[in-house]
Order: sequence, then C-alpha cells, then structure tokens
Amino acid sequence: MNAPLPNDLSAFWIPFTANRSFKADPRMLASAKDMHFQTPEGRRILDGTAGLWCVNAGHCRPRIVEAIQKQAAILDFAPTFNLAHPLAFELATRVADLMPEGLDHVFFTNSGSESVETALKIALAYQRARGKGHKTRLIGRERGYHGVNFGGISVGGLPKNRMYFNNQLAQVDHLPHTHDLARNAFSSGQPEHGAELADALERLVGLHDASTIAAVIVEPMAGSTGVLPPPKGYLERLRALCDKHDILLIFDEVITGFGRLGAPFAAERFGVTPDLICMAKGITNATVPMGAVGASSQIYQTILDGADAPIELFHGYTYSGHPLACAAALATLDTYEEEGLFERARELEPYFAQAVHSLRDARHVIDIRNIGLAAAVELAPRPGAPTVRAMEVFHKAFDRGLLLRCTGDILAMSPPLIVSKGQIDEIVDGLRKAIDSTD
Repeated sequence: MNAPLPNDLSAFWIPFTANRSFKADPRMLASAKDMHFQTPEGRRILDGTAGLWCVNAGHCRPRIVEAIQKQAAILDFAPTFNLAHPLAFELATRVADLMPEGLDHVFFTNSGSESVETALKIALAYQRARGKGHKTRLIGRERGYHGVNFGGISVGGLPKNRMYFNNQLAQVDHLPHTHDLARNAFSSGQPEHGAELADALERLVGLHDASTIAAVIVEPMAGSTGVLPPPKGYLERLRALCDKHDILLIFDEVITGFGRLGAPFAAERFGVTPDLICMAKGITNATVPMGAVGASSQIYQTILDGADAPIELFHGYTYSGHPLACAAALATLDTYEEEGLFERARELEPYFAQAVHSLRDARHVIDIRNIGLAAAVELAPRPGAPTVRAMEVFHKAFDRGLLLRCTGDILAMSPPLIVSKGQIDEIVDGLRKAIDSTD
C-alpha cells in the first residue's frame, strides 16, 4: 500500500537542503527493501548511494530488523553513566576485533559528528594527561568534512559549512587538499601524484612548532567532498611525520568504515594505523543512530593513569551505547560476516571501476574517481552557475528511478555492498542518461 503524502510540509526544517525548492517540488521516500527505495506513489528507486553512505548491507535486512524489535521489548534504555549493560561490552569487543592491531578501546557516540568531537577531545585529554597540555593545536585538511559540530567544522575544510558560523575553535590550521585534476584526472584507485602534499605538515610545524600541535585529523578517502582517494604514499608519509613530531593521527572513517573500501576500515586497506578512528554510519547499517571512536591502548591507559579525578574523561552522551543501537550493530556485524560483504566489495571493485569509467565520454564529464565501492563523476560547472548542472542531473536520475549523491558539481555513487553487477550497470546507465539529457 502506498504511503500518503503529508498534507503540510512546513514544519520540518530539512537539513542540508534548499527548503523552498524542495517543498515546492518534493521528492519523497516511503519504504525500502534491499537495493531499492519506494516512493509514496509506488515507484521503485535504485539506491546508488547506500542511503547516505551508510546502508552498507542493504535496506530492512531481516536479522537486523528482528534484533531491534526484540531488544525494544527487553531493555529499551539503560544509562551508561556509572552503570552499563552487557550488549555495550559485547559490541565494543566486536568492533575492537575489526580495528587494526593496537586499537582496542571503543567509546560510543550517536553520530559521525559526535565521533569527531569525541576524538578531538580525547586527543586533547591525552596530551594533558601525559604532561603536555601545551599541545592544543588541531590540524585538519582543506575540503575535509568532519560533521557539523563546532569542532568538526573547525577542523573541516568546506567553506560553506564554516563561513556562516563564527566562534569556531581557536588554534586550528589546515593541510592542503589532495585533489589534483591536472595530474590525476580519471584515476582508478589511488592516484599516482600527490604524496608530497603530506609534507605541508612540516610547514605547519615550522609555523606553530610541534610542541603546540595535539593531532592531525583526515579522512583516508574524502567522501562528502566528492570521493578523493589518497595519493599513493600520502597516508604513509603523514603517519611518519606525525610520529616524527609526536602528533596524534586521527582517521575519520565515518564513510570508509565497515566495508566501503573492501576492508573493515580504510586503515587496513591502506596499511596505515592511526591513533584514533572515528566511525558511525555502517556500524548499525544506519538503522539506529550510532557512532564510536576507536582508541589505542596507549591513549586509553595514559588518560586513566594521568587522571586527577575519579572520572578520568569528563565526556559522554545520554545515549552512548544505547541498547537498541548495540543490538542493531551486533546484528549488522553478523550480517557483514555471514554474507562476506567486505570481501564482496573488494571482489566487485574492478567491475565497478570499469563501469563508472565507461562514462568518460559522457557530456560535461571532466573527471572520474573511484576506490572500493565508491566513485564520483565530476562535471564541468555551468558558466556562472556552479553546482546547478549536477543538481539537475541528480533530479533527473531520481525521476528515472535512481538515487545518486550530488555534492557541488560532482555525482557520487556508493551502493550497498549487496549490489549486483547488473545493478551496477543499471546505476551507470541511469547516470549516463541523466547526464546526456542535461545541458
């Protein structure tokens, strides 16, 4: 049965959306199953973006649905301030088992934004606990997206997310982004050029002195800014420089975590281990909001040993380790493992790469990038009207039955890991038709 459209769209202030134009011509989703959404009118929409980079195992998977339903009737909520419940400990152990060796402690949050905020605070608390409280500066990267809280937009590097909000964190600086269209256009996988861009950290050390810098935070693959895989050698170089200057390295893996790049985390895919990992989205297959921060034993133990109060870290959320989220996450991890979805993503990567790069001759296309089951097609901006062309393609694709992600002049694809080769072809063909029909 088709769901009715709401009579009044005025009350909901829609995030990251042109509210006036959307409410004048709404595009609504009413239900979902596996690889498809369904509109209130009953049209099926192929999900080419795993919802919002997050529904990695596909929609409404029975094991996950059942786990949430059962948990709601057993323990709907339990505080984790001076109390706890068993599922949180079980889940923390399962997540720690997936992380690189040495990262074996997990702090639960409710979103990627909260995970970033938590990681930044843990980094500062660690420096203070070891007697280096003067190390307070945080280094982000241009074109980085780290959520929407004040810490995240401060270390982030998307101007529109920053320019409207004053009073950001002080003592923040940024590395240059790694997008080099002139040298790396149409790269498949990691681009060849750009490892030297990590050396900009040396310049920031020279400007601020390493004794003031607490941490560097980067996305191993920048997702929201349009799928920017790291240049070969870049992350290795950044890790070496952080070690050299006694600076923590934080990976924001909110998008890359849980199989998107064919491994549990991008840290494993690229063979570079950070000191802290931010995660969210795929941890529960997006069914119940949840995030987490993975931390090394050194960081955890240092904060405990250096505490000057019984509570070692004055930080947390009412819903940290929420029972329903824990149940959803455990069922999600079971689904990933039983269906071999991380391995499936790696196996499908060559086919996906070949398919998306077949769009090289489509109208307006100036670049294509991919890694794992993530890809972006960048269009030449319409003169005097940046982002408009890509948004028109996004709308046309949706109207033809395909959901993509529009970010600037870029169309991004990140299908659920259950996608078939036939559905990959359908995604690419749908995008080509939408591009070719757009001036």
